[in-house]
Amino acid sequence: MASDLEKSAKEAFIDDHFELAVDLYTQAIALNPQSAELYSDRAQANIKSGNLTGAVADANKAIEFDPSLYKAYLRKGIACIKLEEYQTAKATLEIGAPLAPHETRFAELIKECDEKIAEEADVLPTPSLEKNITENVIPAEDVQPVSQPSNQVTVATVKPKYRHEFYQKPEEGVVTIFAKGIPAKDVNVDFGEQILSVSIDVVGEDTYHFQPRLFAKIIPEKCRFDVLSTKVEIRLAKAEALHWTSLEFSKDSPVPLRVSGQAPRPSYPSSKPKRVDWDKLEAQVKKEEKEEKLDGDAALNKFFQDIYKDADEDTRRAMRKSFVESNGTVLSTNWKEVGNKKVEGSAPDGMEMKKWEF
Repeated sequence: MASDLEKSAKEAFIDDHFELAVDLYTQAIALNPQSAELYSDRAQANIKSGNLTGAVADANKAIEFDPSLYKAYLRKGIACIKLEEYQTAKATLEIGAPLAPHETRFAELIKECDEKIAEEADVLPTPSLEKNITENVIPAEDVQPVSQPSNQVTVATVKPKYRHEFYQKPEEGVVTIFAKGIPAKDVNVDFGEQILSVSIDVVGEDTYHFQPRLFAKIIPEKCRFDVLSTKVEIRLAKAEALHWTSLEFSKDSPVPLRVSGQAPRPSYPSSKPKRVDWDKLEAQVKKEEKEEKLDGDAALNKFFQDIYKDADEDTRRAMRKSFVESNGTVLSTNWKEVGNKKVEGSAPDGMEMKKWEF
């Protein structure tokens, strides 16, 4: 049955029905989830349909299952070039080129990467002022039904949804995906020059994918991630100490603010830079943050953060100890009360505490 779906997907691709081809390849992969060829072919369909980050994720899967499949390296390289990920594209193409000496496109694309990298070296960003902290919560989209030929069998899959949040420091951005009880072996995270690719295998459900093109470039070798009991925490090492106005890149996004170092002085001596009252600006930002109205969990988290920030060391120790030992169900500020005993969990009314088993 998977071969029939693959055949139909190839026919749809030839007829320029790229989105239908992606959907048919997805159904074939559900029946044969370790086929490097299927992932590589879906990567090509994703490139044609404009889903470039999805294409990178598919190519990574194909390479994982068959490191000798040169088409996967080629398609990942093409997708990264279209995403302006020239360093990642070049590194990928240089690995794939020896696998197919007859394929001239590798050399052509590597040359294109070299030219683009040289051009980028001469580009300097212009500073602009934005808010210091940003949060981006975007739920994963549901799989949309696509009409199928009458002779095809539709394979029903359920795509998991995980909420994610983003915050940042001058030197790094932190992405948190709230996925509870996921074994570390089922989580795969890849870092590109400006791409984050996350996939989580969920038993009985379709694989969760999250592949944003990032607001600015990162240093892949310095990035890392941790799989915790309730979440996956990903730390992105920024290539430059810039403030990101969002997690994901957008053509409409303003140029980021450089948050470290001094702004360059005007090159012409007759100009007089406008004086900025930084103390006044800082006070205004703090006032806006204080007056910002939050709801639900965000308001509660800010309340606890304010308590912790202004507390003495014993109060902070009490808060940390009670929260960790009670699995997040108790938060005490009295060190004398919790310092010499283990804090037991306390479930809300109508609920009971259970230990999560892997």
